[in-house]
Amino acid sequence: MENWFVLNTKPKKEFQVEKLFTEGGIKIYNPKYLIEDRIKAFFPGYEFVFFDYPAQYQLVRYTRGVKKVVGSGEGPTPISEQVVLEIKSREVNGLIELFKYGEEPELGDEIEVVEGPLKGLKGVFKREIPERERVLILLNYVSYQGKLLIEKKKLKKVFK
Repeated sequence: MENWFVLNTKPKKEFQVEKLFTEGGIKIYNPKYLIEDRIKAFFPGYEFVFFDYPAQYQLVRYTRGVKKVVGSGEGPTPISEQVVLEIKSREVNGLIELFKYGEEPELGDEIEVVEGPLKGLKGVFKREIPERERVLILLNYVSYQGKLLIEKKKLKKVFK
């Protein structure tokens, strides 16, 4: 019977294992995210694989780069497809979307710049410019009111 299982890979072999299973026609899901312009495994050393246990177990278990299929002495433990779908639902363009500084700001929210030379400046989230992943914020300081275009990942929502 086909089910999703958790696969434990050898260190830094997630992408190699993903490629081998994909080429072999076995469904695999390796969640990824982008950090510092590099794509990395979201769960280092672990992936999700969909196969028929026990028919395909030996093939899966002895694929190059695989350490083991997670389970007990009675065999691998299947997981609900809902787990895989929940993780996939957090993807944007094939990558897990991370909110580095907490909750994502919405229009009208007070925000603070948390990275770069403008760190510490506060303003109001005005609009998102999706094609460049930047946002427009309105800065309010003393008698100066200015607008700033900045990367969204460098902001955090300020809670009152």
